[in-house]
Amino acid sequence: MRRVVITGLGAVTPIGNTVSETWENVKAGKCGIAPITHFDTTDRKVKVAGEVKNLNLEEFIDKKELRKMDKFTAFALIAAKEAVQDAAISFEADSDRCGAIISSGIGGMQTIADGQDTGREKGFDRVSPYFIPSCIGNMAAGRIAIEHGLRGMCSNVVTACASGTNAVGDGFRHIRDGYAEVMLCGGAEASITELGVGAFTSLNALSRAEDPMRASIPFDKERSGFAMGEGAAVLILEELEHAIARGAKIYAEIVGYGTNCDAHHITAPLEDGSGAAKCMQLAMKDGGVSPEQIQYINAHGTSTPLNDKGETRAVKLAFGEHAKNLMMSSTKSMTGHLLGASGAVEALVTALAVHNNFAPATINYRVPDEECDLDIVPNIGRNVEIEYAMSNSLGFGGHNATILMKKYK
Repeated sequence: MRRVVITGLGAVTPIGNTVSETWENVKAGKCGIAPITHFDTTDRKVKVAGEVKNLNLEEFIDKKELRKMDKFTAFALIAAKEAVQDAAISFEADSDRCGAIISSGIGGMQTIADGQDTGREKGFDRVSPYFIPSCIGNMAAGRIAIEHGLRGMCSNVVTACASGTNAVGDGFRHIRDGYAEVMLCGGAEASITELGVGAFTSLNALSRAEDPMRASIPFDKERSGFAMGEGAAVLILEELEHAIARGAKIYAEIVGYGTNCDAHHITAPLEDGSGAAKCMQLAMKDGGVSPEQIQYINAHGTSTPLNDKGETRAVKLAFGEHAKNLMMSSTKSMTGHLLGASGAVEALVTALAVHNNFAPATINYRVPDEECDLDIVPNIGRNVEIEYAMSNSLGFGGHNATILMKKYK
């Protein structure tokens, strides 16, 4: 099988508008959760979220073009541009063998809400002609392909909160199996809107804590739901020999991918963790890696009562006795939950963890939970050798996805 490496990274997150800023804040354990500014929360039950901060979209994208796209697409374009610059790559020579898989769990939610308002006020025949190409979830992938001339596979994975990890995993397989040399993979989301926050509030999925430091607290016994995040991350995956031939720098190698379904419930994971455990085992089998070889897991770790307990059980099932020797942190404690983009951001963080030998912390952890008793790297990250690392994502509908990375040698 062909080997696949990561040669470029781009990010727009609640803790940084570039990869370097995001990573520095991961190492510092900075919390990106803050009072919502996108709309008035005076009469709303949820007051905080992980918003992207101090980002002027017009510095990156022409003002006229911005009117033709939703914010999730803008986030994706900015992250992709950074990733391409980081990889110092040109696609002209083999554009038919280069593609994009960019996920979005929801797509243009603000565009949908605005279009509905316009239709009711002025008549639905007066809705913007750009309404459809702004709100459909595949448009981030499509616009990235257009901007960079990628004529290979171009797709949008929609598996709820597993979308970003599925995008990276599917891109990995596409290269490994010989269909492409380069794939831009990741996810984008911009659902911190009145409709988005209201809908997840009605679902009882969001934390109603008003203290930002207690809203996204994975594995803490006082956890009560997730804090929504927004942003994008794009990883450039490249066939190893293709990367070597052009002298590319390499962050990490992807060696395994697992994906399956609980086939259990539309929102709740299997309580015993068996579906997620099988997914992790699939990734390890795919990579030819034993449980004992893995040092770190970037957990899905949403800060919901069911997820954190179930994921802890899943790791114990998948890793057996080695589970107690693993480090397993949730960087959602810093970023909040970016829904369909979360797996992409966490894949990026995991690649940097392997590259830099640093295990990120689960910040704002105070109250231990006897049902979440693994080493979650509480509050302070660690400088520690990481040879193999795993990133998990678990989505509504029972979708599970796991990618496995190793240090490139």
